Amino acid sequence: MSKIYDVIVLGAGPAGLAAGLYAGRSRLSVLIVEKGQDGGQISITDEIENYPGQVVDQPESGPSLIARMTEQAKKFGAERVSDTIKEVSLEGEVKVLKGEKGEYQAKNIIIATGAHARPIGCKGEAEFLGRGVSYCAVCDGPFFKEKTAAVVGGGSAALQDALYLAGICSKVYLIHRRDTFRAEKSLIDQVMAEENIECVMESRVTALIGEKKLTELEVTNLSGEKKTLVADGLFVAIGMEPHNEVFRDLVDLDEAGYVIAGENCKTRTPGVYAAGDCRTKTVRQLTTAAADGTVCGLVCKAV
Repeated sequence: MSKIYDVIVLGAGPAGLAAGLYAGRSRLSVLIVEKGQDGGQISITDEIENYPGQVVDQPESGPSLIARMTEQAKKFGAERVSDTIKEVSLEGEVKVLKGEKGEYQAKNIIIATGAHARPIGCKGEAEFLGRGVSYCAVCDGPFFKEKTAAVVGGGSAALQDALYLAGICSKVYLIHRRDTFRAEKSLIDQVMAEENIECVMESRVTALIGEKKLTELEVTNLSGEKKTLVADGLFVAIGMEPHNEVFRDLVDLDEAGYVIAGENCKTRTPGVYAAGDCRTKTVRQLTTAAADGTVCGLVCKAV
């Protein structure tokens, strides 16, 4: 018979680690299950300067921040195992999770599996990640102050990113594969009114060019014609993909696949919570993920 934990946290990103920390400080037995490296999207971020309490002129890297969060959760008793959960049973007082390496049981489950930005899939995208390519304008936009940036996407998120960057960068290209945007009319009007935003329609980014960092984008239109745009940064805003498929029949998901849970982070299933980027929410940032984890770690009950 495997050990029955008070809490199992699925995911070791900021939300999961914060949950493990708070649950551990509440003297609950905690197991954090992570299939990859700790940190999620933050682990591939070179510089973080918008986390409260940091020295302003000394931004730290994502890996260094996550390493400290991991050590802090461990200090308060959170155990950790590397495994990929394949099957879950969340009904009843004791929840059962079956992974590739073992079976785990707990009275409370915190889903903190995160989400990842949908990539373009073009040549050079992975190579320049963190060296010009970003999936978060709010996180990384300030690094491109008075430089040229590009945004890929045609929805509200992409236009919001373009407008945000327009207030920071000298020029912003907004690249969309269709001839019209899918965003709200008010956002479209705002974009059209910005003098330093240039819309590149019916086009897609097909290659990224540079040496140590991104310097140019190859853009191809529907006719197959290619042109090069000089840009210091590329912000991809074509959607996010949560990692919630294994829970589809056990908790409610919205049409985009996010776990439906309110500010108390509770799902429709008793004893099951959702924290961080995997749940329905308006803002997905490092601080909001940690806040969710805090809530979950405090509301869980002991076995």
